[in-house]
Amino acid sequence: MSFMLEAKGLEKRFGAVVAASAINIGISAGERVSLIGSNGAGKTTFVNMITGYLKPDEGRITLDGRDITPLDPRAITRLGVARSFQIPQLYGDLTVLDNMLVANACHDQRLSFWQPARRTSAIARADVLLERFRLSEHRERRVAELPGGVRKLLDIAMALTGHPKLLLLDEPTSGVSAEEKFPMMDTIMAALGQEKGTTVLFVEHDMDIVERHAGRVIAFYAGRIIADDRPAIALATDDVRRYVTGELLQE
Repeated sequence: MSFMLEAKGLEKRFGAVVAASAINIGISAGERVSLIGSNGAGKTTFVNMITGYLKPDEGRITLDGRDITPLDPRAITRLGVARSFQIPQLYGDLTVLDNMLVANACHDQRLSFWQPARRTSAIARADVLLERFRLSEHRERRVAELPGGVRKLLDIAMALTGHPKLLLLDEPTSGVSAEEKFPMMDTIMAALGQEKGTTVLFVEHDMDIVERHAGRVIAFYAGRIIADDRPAIALATDDVRRYVTGELLQE
């Protein structure tokens, strides 16, 4: 079976700390996968290796059969990998629309230095995404004036301007109130559902969100994978209940 994204034998150490050990994962196009685990379990290390910000000590990562392990982050982005961050990476003094246009200019390989970012086609694409993420009412507002949840939605919308084949979301609901997190994640997944073929990996600590939106769960502990299955099965394993959700410790 061929996978869109595949990691084989990934190993990563920081001194005596094992951040990744024997990581073997195959992900098919269009999957919705949640990465779970306590802080320091290895989730972010795995994401950073996919995006090229970290290089594994051993092993390799392929995207559509191409080895991307030695590539730098910019080259991996050009191959169709996009990422949003736990703390949104935005331009506070620019409007929501201008942030979208800057993101589009960064992703569009056809643009030369002299071509304007405010092209009709780019604005049309931005407006489509703003509508999907329910951000149209904020179109002309400065980002610095926006609440945290709206900034997170904008960060993800910006990541989609380049039509990525793989989107990595780093804790999309962190810092959002309990009342806001479900509507916000519903909006995100509904918007992503309109991006044909986009594969989504999202790091998440809220198991209710995971159960509601993931088709598959990969659980990490101490740099190792301790579960990889459908949410109902993965979340019920003893290792996940002990090391991730803490349920066994409470019994």
